[in-house]
Amino acid sequence: MKKSIITVSREFGSGGRIIGKMVADRLGIAYYDKEIIAKVAEKTGFAKEFIEKNGEYSPSKSIFAYAVVSRDRAGSSMNDYIYSVQRKIILDIAEKESCVIVGRCADDILSGDDKSLHVFIYADDEAKIKKIMDTHQVSEKEAVKLMKATDKKRSINYNYYTDKQWGRAHNYDLCLNSSELGYEACADIIVNLIKA
Repeated sequence: MKKSIITVSREFGSGGRIIGKMVADRLGIAYYDKEIIAKVAEKTGFAKEFIEKNGEYSPSKSIFAYAVVSRDRAGSSMNDYIYSVQRKIILDIAEKESCVIVGRCADDILSGDDKSLHVFIYADDEAKIKKIMDTHQVSEKEAVKLMKATDKKRSINYNYYTDKQWGRAHNYDLCLNSSELGYEACADIIVNLIKA
């Protein structure tokens, strides 16, 4: 198999992480998700929890939050610094090996790479809410709140750093509804595309 990079962007509760891991396992390639957080933490000296909170999510539910966060004399914020380190790590990983990379604007960072397949996983709200309730042990009301808040912060972060609209089909090579297809079928489709 030639070198391949699969980026997986996903709605919260859609199972994108699970599907990404299944794809990596089936292809026998590396899987990067929380591993990127660890690498960024190591490089910056920040705690993993801080990187996890600030590396993929907007500081608030508004894009204007980026305008008011503390900035240095050059106009850069802590979020900008984390993004730049994350970007370099993603580029280094993609240069070295075939892998699956989940989230973190990887689809945009690697948009010019012809060895990359960019996938967006989404699902019906009902399926996402049930998954969030099961995974996080929260009520339906809390699951809805968590789903909306997480996707809002992800989309603001993505829109800010990429100048694109998060979740828009045009940004990806493939969009899959995991609640209609199921995780196994989503993984099969991605694997078959890579092997074709």
